[in-house]
Amino acid sequence: MISKIDEEVFTPRQQAVLTAALDLLVENGDGLTMTAVARRASCSKETLYKWFGDRDGLLTATVQWQAAKVRMPQVNRSSLNAKALRASVEQFARDLLTVLIGEISITLNRTAVTHAAQEKDSLGAIVLENGPMAIRRRLKPILEAGRDARLLRFDSSEDAYRTFFGLVVRDVQIRLLLGDKTLTQINVEANIEADVQTATDQFFALYGADKTQ
Repeated sequence: MISKIDEEVFTPRQQAVLTAALDLLVENGDGLTMTAVARRASCSKETLYKWFGDRDGLLTATVQWQAAKVRMPQVNRSSLNAKALRASVEQFARDLLTVLIGEISITLNRTAVTHAAQEKDSLGAIVLENGPMAIRRRLKPILEAGRDARLLRFDSSEDAYRTFFGLVVRDVQIRLLLGDKTLTQINVEANIEADVQTATDQFFALYGADKTQ
């Protein structure tokens, strides 16, 4: 199995392969094989093994590529102000909600949960470490930068992130995972911008220092 890959340094050709792997996961769930990915991406299995090491390595890179769609906000710590911080938090919330409600993430998480419950393979651990945990690591430094600039006030960036995640995602992801017929992706997508604004307002109401108000 390959070591952890930087999610943002995949070449365009590797990105095409990982996109093909994600498409196969949506179509077939458990049916992801090196042979199937090679065929879909029009490359050789030897190339896949060279790039990713083995099936677990390919799965790891695939989850990393999906999680990389939640971009790490770019801020200048030396000149961070309330407007820039809020814009960064809003961007992260928008990316997070957009990715989590997508068909790819829903399928990937459903498959990972099933595998973890059956102790079938390492997919559950791969998704946890390279999906939710990796996404968390992207925002926490931004929150800490906001605290250092005295724009936010909290004791634990972990607690602040968990609150933020709950405000943004609410019960939407679990309802989609469980196939709630009253909640459609179309409806969720239509309300993303309003949900992002509401979640950001609530987060800053809880954690914003006086100068962010």
